[in-house]
Amino acid sequence: MSHSFPWQRAAHGANLLGQDGHLAATIFEEITVLARKHDAVNLGQGFPDADGPDFMAEAAAQNIRSGQNQYAPGPGILELREAIAEHQQHFYGLSPDPADGVVVTTGATEAIAASVLALVNPGDEVLTFEPFYDSYGATIALAGGIHRTVPLRLPDFQPDPTDLQRAITAKTRMILLNNPHNPTGTVFTREVLEQIVQLAERHDVLIVSDEVYEHLTFGCQHIPVASIDGAWKRTISISSAGKTFSFTGWKVGWASGPAALIAAVRTVKQFLSYSSGPAYQPAVAEALRLPDEYFANFATDLAERGTFLADGLENAGMGVYRPSGTYFVVADVAPLGIDDASELARRMPEIVGVAGIPLSVFCHQEGAAATRTLIRFAFCKRPDVLAEATKRLSRLRKVITR
Repeated sequence: MSHSFPWQRAAHGANLLGQDGHLAATIFEEITVLARKHDAVNLGQGFPDADGPDFMAEAAAQNIRSGQNQYAPGPGILELREAIAEHQQHFYGLSPDPADGVVVTTGATEAIAASVLALVNPGDEVLTFEPFYDSYGATIALAGGIHRTVPLRLPDFQPDPTDLQRAITAKTRMILLNNPHNPTGTVFTREVLEQIVQLAERHDVLIVSDEVYEHLTFGCQHIPVASIDGAWKRTISISSAGKTFSFTGWKVGWASGPAALIAAVRTVKQFLSYSSGPAYQPAVAEALRLPDEYFANFATDLAERGTFLADGLENAGMGVYRPSGTYFVVADVAPLGIDDASELARRMPEIVGVAGIPLSVFCHQEGAAATRTLIRFAFCKRPDVLAEATKRLSRLRKVITR
């Protein structure tokens, strides 16, 4: 069907528009409603159930009390842009110029949207990996782009090199990369990143890299694609304070890269939100300068929670693909004799009191079929919450065989 208005294109791109043209609720809204109705442990949405460092909250509160409540500069306060540049240099050896190579955005979501809207023309192809974060499909459609995908293949959710090579065409304008990857929890290998850069160079393609989980990796190192030889001049790197510091509601994100690309992003961004978070930005700048131990300890703690939940899912009879990063673990319900994870996800809040999100909702039709038996669970929750969830999940096999 044709989609006459931009909102319809965006909804269709995010799998929210049915063939009859009616707008559906997001799966997150649907599962959250079910979780509340049945008092279920909600492991569906990826947000922490505890705030981040106290000093950040205190700094933000003090900033509000001291009058930092009016518009921040459009590109973001200089202190934060300098901290972002220092962070990129310290961890990755990258050197964005805080004057014109960094822009602060209203979360990573705005940085992604501004990048795509700034640099994709109607009819351009944008390549993502599948499953894909839902805002990618919406934003590509809003820009009038054509969304192409490369499947991430089991058991490690890495792309097949042949699939990737075939997906790049003369119409490809941009590769929109998410690494570490939501929803699968994979971290792309250096070999995959090198192939992406080689193909981008060969076909003169831009790279937009969503790296919001950059510090949440387990037993492996995050490699920004911009650090691969040949990538810098064509890459926009995106991250945020939400995942690293557990303040997702602050919506402080950023994009960094070559001045020309960041100018394009900034030009569009100023007509979306213009600016935001004047009281939060200095607190994030301070946090980005925390000792390395903070980042390492946070990842270690999260890894332990992920292992605990993965063990619980296995004990419940599911197959588990243990993550290399992010907040998420993917479980396969096929060993339980279930061939439709979407149906089970809608039943689980009632029958066992736990909520998760079917992986198929992050896919186009063909990808949805390939992920039909997979469910994503979030483990960025308190240990007692995860313990209660695994206790409830232990009853799943018995309940579904009744």
